[in-house]
Amino acid sequence: MSLILIHPAPDSGWAGQRLDGVLRHALAGREVRTVRTAEELSGLEGQRLLLALPLGDTGVNTAYMHILARLRREPGLLRGCTGGLIVDGAGELYTKSAAAEAALALDQAGCALVGRPLVEGTGSLANFTVQAQNLGTDLMGAYRCAAAELAERVETEVFPKRERPEVLVLHASSHHTSNTMDLWAQVRPRLEGRCVIREIGLRNGTLSDCSGCPYTMCLHFGEQGGCFYGGVMQDEVYPAVRTADALVLLCPNYNDALSANLTAFINRLTALFRQTRFYDKAVFAIVVSGYSGGDMVARQIVAAMNMNKSFYLPPRFALIETANSPGQALALPGIQERLEGLAQNILDTMCL
Repeated sequence: MSLILIHPAPDSGWAGQRLDGVLRHALAGREVRTVRTAEELSGLEGQRLLLALPLGDTGVNTAYMHILARLRREPGLLRGCTGGLIVDGAGELYTKSAAAEAALALDQAGCALVGRPLVEGTGSLANFTVQAQNLGTDLMGAYRCAAAELAERVETEVFPKRERPEVLVLHASSHHTSNTMDLWAQVRPRLEGRCVIREIGLRNGTLSDCSGCPYTMCLHFGEQGGCFYGGVMQDEVYPAVRTADALVLLCPNYNDALSANLTAFINRLTALFRQTRFYDKAVFAIVVSGYSGGDMVARQIVAAMNMNKSFYLPPRFALIETANSPGQALALPGIQERLEGLAQNILDTMCL
């Protein structure tokens, strides 16, 4: 198997020098074809892709903007692809936000992302301090090792399908008034019979947010399969996440962000994450905004669940809709076709 390296040229030549060196190390001995421009993205269906993005000190790469535009314009452009990202910047800002934006665009164009698909080089490389200590090397050595490890995973990992996958659905909404729940109620019957489905509601008063225990304390409780704060998260959610093959997050847009309870769920996953990685679990979502901003919520899910917590991101993982009044979502033009598309995507991703 070979890699396609999508590597837009930086606006200034110096801005790409460090990333070029990292890529030479990470891709040594691999069969690689390099794509530089948006026009060269045609005919990549089914390939393994690595997007290497030099941002310089402004967080902008003009050649990449043309690539981003084409990804957003052509939903099937990267159908069947699997990918990862290396984003390099000259300062401490923009790398993570640019990566989340790129990840969502790749996903919506049909490219799946492996769990923890991002290697991020900030200007100081201070984000590699712990990894460098663990590896017994310097910051640049840790950067190179991370890039090489990502290239290996992107080239070789295959997401496992199951006979009857377990799907865990998490929400914090009212069944009576929620457009998000209305949409899920249409998806669920399309999955029953081939998937084992469990729903857990994270309503107000049932879930405390993470309070930031010291690392060693969080690690200790995670190794015991729990969390210092206990409650529904430890008693019900952790066991369900362990056995689940896929998560479906039902996400109404609250102030262009996930709801407080879903955010708390993600934060509290850290204790479980200390014990295990989630590379073999997929995350899907239904996002409903009252007015706009659904893409911001979707990017938050990508950054938190895929980039941070290591869940596999299937292609076109999220149904993103806009509906305000109760019941409006089910009246949207073409909604049944899009609901069928999401359900079929879950089945195609998860089921043998």
